[in-house]
Amino acid sequence: MNPLETSTTTGDDKPKAGTPRWKILWPVMLLPVVVVIVIWWLVAGQYRESTEDAYVQGNVVAVTAQVSGVVTAIRADDTDHVAAGQPLVQLDDTDARLALARAKAQLVRAVRQVRAQYAAVGQTQANLELRRVELARARADLAHRRELLAGGAISGEEVRHAEQAVRAADAALGVARQQLAGSRALVDRGSIASNPDVQAAASQLRDAYVALRRTLVPAPVSGIVTRRNVQLGQKIAPGVALMAVVPLDHLWVEANFKESELAHIRIGQPVALTADVYGSEVRYRGTVVGQEAGTGSEFSLLPAQNATGNWIKVVQRVPVRIALDARQVAAHPLQLGLSMRVTVTTRERRGKRLVAAGSMPHGYRTNVFAHQLTNADALVARIIQANR
Repeated sequence: MNPLETSTTTGDDKPKAGTPRWKILWPVMLLPVVVVIVIWWLVAGQYRESTEDAYVQGNVVAVTAQVSGVVTAIRADDTDHVAAGQPLVQLDDTDARLALARAKAQLVRAVRQVRAQYAAVGQTQANLELRRVELARARADLAHRRELLAGGAISGEEVRHAEQAVRAADAALGVARQQLAGSRALVDRGSIASNPDVQAAASQLRDAYVALRRTLVPAPVSGIVTRRNVQLGQKIAPGVALMAVVPLDHLWVEANFKESELAHIRIGQPVALTADVYGSEVRYRGTVVGQEAGTGSEFSLLPAQNATGNWIKVVQRVPVRIALDARQVAAHPLQLGLSMRVTVTTRERRGKRLVAAGSMPHGYRTNVFAHQLTNADALVARIIQANR
């Protein structure tokens, strides 16, 4: 080997003067970071699905009137917190009060008419006894006249008159029996309160009482008032939305995951959430409770029609419903439509993707309207007792 060639090669292998040391060491320094990332992916990263296309959802409960009327008072406005059963809108109740007064008078009349029917039973009973006495008297008179006819003391014509009197008395007795049966049919097997006429009048009274109660429109649930569109003096009809109440104590998150991210999302998996309104300082705990029956585009107002025009594949998103911890929501209140960042831990994958048949559905209930007839029944009982 030529000594000159050996010397030249050895000189090229040496680092050039002035090369920064970090350019030489950065592959070595980056290796631990890569190792950490790989370990994190193997341990936890592959079991997570995240999205920022998630928003707070809840119920928007409409407040509607059950009767028509003119608005005379509005007792709550937007952003006010109301309790379930709290009066929100007052309607003019003049017509309802007049109808209630007429219904009371009709019930009083019905009770007294039934009392008269009970009295008529006693009257027809007495009349029946009278007819029986008259028939017995006519029969005795006929027997006496027949004895006199045998002795020649009277004529046969008088006996015939006595026989006609017996037949007339017997017919009168039959009429009295029919009258008694008719009187008893009106009041038999029951009391004044159970009489059909009294029941009909009591039903009308209950209708009038409930109509009067419904002139005061209550809040069906507790929450924040929103969308108030009713005004004083407005004539409203039944079923018209006057305002809405949002119960902020029952909220959930609707996370829109890509269809390619749904493979390992199951019902019951834990979820970590953060809200933009609080930042990363507040972390909510949640649970996957279900997935929608279709993609968001299928339930839009104008669903896409891929059978026309040029087709371009677009990754679809499916809403996934996530239940929140009620205690955390109470400590850090949320509002409808707030943005959330959602991370689902998919390590446990033995659950179901969709809610199966027979699963317990979500249910909602209000007892605000359950006691409208309580005082009406008491009013009916008082009127019947006072006039029986």
